[in-house]
Amino acid sequence: MWERQNTWIHYVKNIIAADISSAIFLASFLRRSNMNKSYIAHLEAIDLQRYKAISKQNKVRAALNEAASTPFIFFVGKN
Repeated sequence: MWERQNTWIHYVKNIIAADISSAIFLASFLRRSNMNKSYIAHLEAIDLQRYKAISKQNKVRAALNEAASTPFIFFVGKN
C-alpha cells in the first residue's frame, strides 16, 4: 500500500517533498517568508560577548544586519 507513496524527491534549492504540488507550495512559502522577513519572529539571537539572549523582533532584525561585522552572535530557532 505505501510502497509508491513513501518516496522522497530532491528538488532545486534543497527542497525535499513527496510530490510536485507539495514542493511548489513549499518553494512559494519559503520565497514569501524570505521576502517578508517573517521568519525573524521565530529566531532568537545569542550574544556571547554580552552574555544575553535577544528575543525581541526589532532587536533580532538589527542583530541580523550587524551579524557580519560583530563576532560571537548566533541565531537559533525558538521552540
